[in-house]
Amino acid sequence: MTDKTFDARLDTVPQDPGVYLMKDSSGCIIYVGKAKKLRNRLKSYFASKVIPYPKVRAMVSHVADFEYTVVGSEAEALLLEANLIKRYQPKYNILLRDDKGYPYICVTLNEEYPRVIKSFRVDEKMRRAGALYYGPYMNSDLYEVMKTIDYMFPLKRCKKVFPRDIGKERPCLNYHIGKCMAPCSGEISASDYRKMISQIVLFFEGNYDGIERTMRIEMEKASEALEFEKASVFRDRLASLANIRKNQHVFMEIRRDVDAVGIWQDAGETCVRKLEVRDGRVVGSSTYFVTGGEDDQAEILKGFLMQYYENAPKIPPTVVIPSGVLDEEERASISEYISGVGGHKVALHVPQRGELNDLLKLAVNNAREMMVRRILRGGGAGADPQAPLRYLEKLMNAPEGTISRVESFDISNLGNDDICSGMVVFRDGRPDKQAYRLFKMKRVVSQDDFESMRETLSRRFAHNEKDGFAMPDLILADGGKGQLSAIAGIVRNIPGTENILLAGMVKNDRHKTAGIVFEDGRELSLERKDLTDEEMALLRFLTAVQNEVHRFAITYQRKLSGKRNLRYRLENIPGIGPAKRRILLAHFGTIRNIEQAPEEELAGVKGITAGDAAAIRAYFDREG
Repeated sequence: MTDKTFDARLDTVPQDPGVYLMKDSSGCIIYVGKAKKLRNRLKSYFASKVIPYPKVRAMVSHVADFEYTVVGSEAEALLLEANLIKRYQPKYNILLRDDKGYPYICVTLNEEYPRVIKSFRVDEKMRRAGALYYGPYMNSDLYEVMKTIDYMFPLKRCKKVFPRDIGKERPCLNYHIGKCMAPCSGEISASDYRKMISQIVLFFEGNYDGIERTMRIEMEKASEALEFEKASVFRDRLASLANIRKNQHVFMEIRRDVDAVGIWQDAGETCVRKLEVRDGRVVGSSTYFVTGGEDDQAEILKGFLMQYYENAPKIPPTVVIPSGVLDEEERASISEYISGVGGHKVALHVPQRGELNDLLKLAVNNAREMMVRRILRGGGAGADPQAPLRYLEKLMNAPEGTISRVESFDISNLGNDDICSGMVVFRDGRPDKQAYRLFKMKRVVSQDDFESMRETLSRRFAHNEKDGFAMPDLILADGGKGQLSAIAGIVRNIPGTENILLAGMVKNDRHKTAGIVFEDGRELSLERKDLTDEEMALLRFLTAVQNEVHRFAITYQRKLSGKRNLRYRLENIPGIGPAKRRILLAHFGTIRNIEQAPEEELAGVKGITAGDAAAIRAYFDREG
């Protein structure tokens, strides 16, 4: 909605810092924002002829009224904005939600005898009562962490509830083998048990020195009391701790505590991956997914920092963030807020070089890996991989169950060299890597993607199920109308392909998947901010196919290029030209065999002189 249909009366709004609340026609708050100058910010919504971002256009179109609160500074506005977002959970604000497939570890410090348990959500009531939450973790990471805790700490593993069940039964086997303190016996006080739990908290915070010091003291006390079996338990735990420290990557030369926040966008979502460095070592990570892409980057990063650190169990003095996302004033305001929450100075640092920049790159790479994983599995842990196929059937007016096997092809080359193509196969919504195939062009000798695709498809359909090439139900062209038309012109002239469905995967100017086009000319854009669940699932699936076919083809092309360059390396040797290169490869088969051959064997090859053999041997000896 613009100023023509909504009387915003911006002349009454002051040029002061504050927070504004956008409301729809029902009076529901749909967006909360802050501004250094309220009138200027609101003008960008209601007095601007062009709103560049689709999400903002969608939000403004639903605004029927707004209200605002004037505050004394931008820092105050930031705090008020955070509180109002938490209270109203507005539809158009970025809300931090972790992927439900990634669980937490909860230390129930709110209980008299704390437990260490797996949890799929943060229980706010428990957290306010004192429980600590670490994560979210990937399931495999959580398994390893819990296994380490079980080995290193004598934690109760039974389902008894304390103090209710104290003294009701004899201690179990775990007590007798030193794996449980046996609070059920009544001989261990709640305070002593909590001391052991405090060691687990130190473990999660990466404070291994404190754990090592306590364990060493206990081992020495047991040894002095001639309790050698007990001392050996502590010795083994110390060895386990030393092994953990040895296997951890020492990331920073200076021993310090830092968090690094990496972000990666694809398929209409953003992954936020936070790495925790304690005492110079990466000791933990957290992963979150939020709806929104590159246009929402600043809001996503700000939302993460404000929402995550409000409840973080420990906040380090330095948080590393990507450059070019938040301006200096925003960083200062957020830093002031987080410092207030943590009770100490917290700096938001944008590194340009050095070890902190390397750490940030690691966080960004981890965010990318998590996004790739999420896209390939079709969303969160509970996502139905076949949902996008059922939606495609509906869009293409095909009977339910028609689409199972989906194929896509991509051409890759380096000019006129190493021309090849890749075929990826998705079966029931998941990649079937055993069915992937590679094609090196035989007939096409110069760069011509259309002819390369013609050769690829004709060779592909020369095979059948006996060769491991089952007939596809759907072929997705890697491109829009032009590429789809080209593939249709080839496929429809191959006998037996008349029932195969065809569609094209459209990219935007940032080379991201943006929609799908059908053979009848219909096109569905998937760049909108108000995508339905079905459209979101389809966007993830198309992105997975498009990313995978490109990765597969270009990896093969680079492999071919590497082999070609390796072969031509022989011509760097004095006296070895194309003819002798071919003679050597024909005789030895591979470059490696030539590299390892003794000088006498090289000289014995017909066409290779003793001088050539000496030059070859000297060349590879220098390289080695």
